Amino acid sequence: MALAAKKQIKKVVLAYSGGLDTSAIIPWLKENYDGCEVVAFCADVGQGEEELVGIKEKAIASGASECYVVDLKEEYVKDYIYPIIKTGAVYEGQYLLGTSMARPVIAKAHVEIALKVGADAVCHGCTGKGNDQVRFESCFAALAPQLTVIAPWREWDMVSREDLLDYLAERNIPCSASLAKIYSRDANAWHISHEGGELEDPWCEPSKEVWTMTVDPMDAPDEAGKVMLSFEKGELVAVDGKPMSAYQSLMYLNEKAAAHGVGRIDIVENRLVGMKSRGCYETPGGTVLMAGYKGLESLILDKESLKYRESVGHEFSHVIYDGRWFTPLAKAQLASAASFAEKVTGDVVVKLYKGMAQVTQRRSPNSLYSEAFATFGADDVYDQKHAEGFIRLFSLSSRITALQQADSVITEKK
Repeated sequence: MALAAKKQIKKVVLAYSGGLDTSAIIPWLKENYDGCEVVAFCADVGQGEEELVGIKEKAIASGASECYVVDLKEEYVKDYIYPIIKTGAVYEGQYLLGTSMARPVIAKAHVEIALKVGADAVCHGCTGKGNDQVRFESCFAALAPQLTVIAPWREWDMVSREDLLDYLAERNIPCSASLAKIYSRDANAWHISHEGGELEDPWCEPSKEVWTMTVDPMDAPDEAGKVMLSFEKGELVAVDGKPMSAYQSLMYLNEKAAAHGVGRIDIVENRLVGMKSRGCYETPGGTVLMAGYKGLESLILDKESLKYRESVGHEFSHVIYDGRWFTPLAKAQLASAASFAEKVTGDVVVKLYKGMAQVTQRRSPNSLYSEAFATFGADDVYDQKHAEGFIRLFSLSSRITALQQADSVITEKK
């Protein structure tokens, strides 16, 4: 950023976590942007109360003029997770998008605080190698393009945790971080991600120290657990017969599924910025919720509708992974999925056993399943002789092609 532009920044709102990076960013902003006022913003998306203890005091001690902690838990689950579940989005066949789907709700609240306090700029602590810088800044551009975006990791000359710790120590700014950190983790109500340490070698099996949310499937109970999910128009309204809010439902499912080791994946994914990265993710409640929704959906949607919805899910997994939530494309895809979800009403039972979440029961007033048609026994509604005509018409193009090829061979022989 040009020096003239830096001088124009009078107030900046920083996405603050209380960790090492953002603790160093506060004094760095004040020193490098002509003593600008720094307002800290912390989004509570269900990362855990321990992450938020004393966070306002930490921010002030680091030099922030004030710190806003915004409770986004219910909004996150209700307005972001639930719509994404309706799309069936799973990135590269495995990843349930836990980090990606939290970014839009955080960015939206970030912008709202910036506009509220009259800030000139917003700031984040994302590195120049990751996906999150793109996700946040794409959201900022869509919501408040007039705000300047500051990304310290793309500006300062610090390159390591040692550099950051030395920087804070020189300024007598307290920080509980140390050089002992092994893994980089990101948590919210939906999941927790793990990167770094031995995971940087894709040939190295994750140690037990990697996993923090779920029981090792090997140590999970020998007796299976069950959970019943009740949906109305694609929205989860009750779990095990108990009405709960969106966030409460997810917390309940997280606890039950984690106890059975459900929701662990170990993947090498394609980052938006072009490199591959290896990460381990734990999404216990989300795994159950997605399995349950798709299990109920299979009872309700016809073949072509399900095929189209699956294509929407595939495309939307890239839209949300790439940070394009606030775009016309995302709006259209979400609307498409929501239209199919209008029929997704009913109950589904998911069995939990040693890392697996398996749908075992499903029922719906909108079910297209008919025992009268599907039975292997005698029935009065399906004349099997009719199948011959259907097959002849269905395979007609193949028959014509084969006949043409046969005629060509005969002609050549003549």
